[in-house]
Amino acid sequence: MTQVLIAHKEHTVKIYTDYDSKLKMARERRPVVGMGMLLLAHKLYNVGMDTLPPVTLLAIVGQTLLFLGIINPPWDRYDVCLSGESILYYKDYRRLILSAIEHADDIHLYYNMASLILKGQSLERRFGSLKFFILLVIFTLATSLTYVGLAWVAAEALDTYSYMRQCAIGFSGVLFALKVLTTFFESGATHYVHGFVVPAKYAVWAELIIIQIIVPKASFVGHLSGILVGLAYVLGPLKHIIDVICGMVPVMELPTAYRPSYTYTHSTVGSNSQQDGSGMSYPQPSAEEVRQRRLHRYQY
Repeated sequence: MTQVLIAHKEHTVKIYTDYDSKLKMARERRPVVGMGMLLLAHKLYNVGMDTLPPVTLLAIVGQTLLFLGIINPPWDRYDVCLSGESILYYKDYRRLILSAIEHADDIHLYYNMASLILKGQSLERRFGSLKFFILLVIFTLATSLTYVGLAWVAAEALDTYSYMRQCAIGFSGVLFALKVLTTFFESGATHYVHGFVVPAKYAVWAELIIIQIIVPKASFVGHLSGILVGLAYVLGPLKHIIDVICGMVPVMELPTAYRPSYTYTHSTVGSNSQQDGSGMSYPQPSAEEVRQRRLHRYQY
């Protein structure tokens, strides 16, 4: 089996060719404490594990323990890599979830978990832990299904079956979907992407291209799948589905810090006005007005 991608930077997905050959080389998980694990430990120490919301922390710790083999499931990480062939022809549907939580090496794990720390802190506090957990599960499924769909389209359009056999593992597709959400909710007309200033509505697309330039063999299809899922949420369809699912789940009591916050900076709780530094009050925009302003940044 030939490994065609070396992990680099955040949001990378590992792709493997010669899929059948790789499956014959399943290996036991062995704890690997390399540079990536040391960097991740340093990152968690600096951030403070006690400052991370519970679902974000659980996702990071769970994927780390899985990589180290402390959680030792009855499969090899390459047994569950995601490909169009494995889903459409072999019906191995467990890969839709399991492929996202596996990582090829400790550097791959580090960059993805470092990215999840930033996005999880922002989004879990905005949505609340229960909704954020549902969001992660739905995004994982949706990103994997989109990946399979795009692989099939590419194989048919380009008349080459190789796209169906490309096999990927990693959490970066989900991270790209979360990136769309963080860009959507953050204020500001521009964003910095790897040192470049770009309009907010183009930030995820710029990151997609830049990462592909830095790592030419990264999974363009996997990252694109995440962006499409994120857009499906902020533009409406997927958001409605997740809201319905959340409405069907009994409300759980969670720490106040991890419930959704509806207060505004410089305002008094319960007030419908907002003050600037001079003490003057201004009416707060309605929730729909805020949403329309954010959607405007995605209009092309």
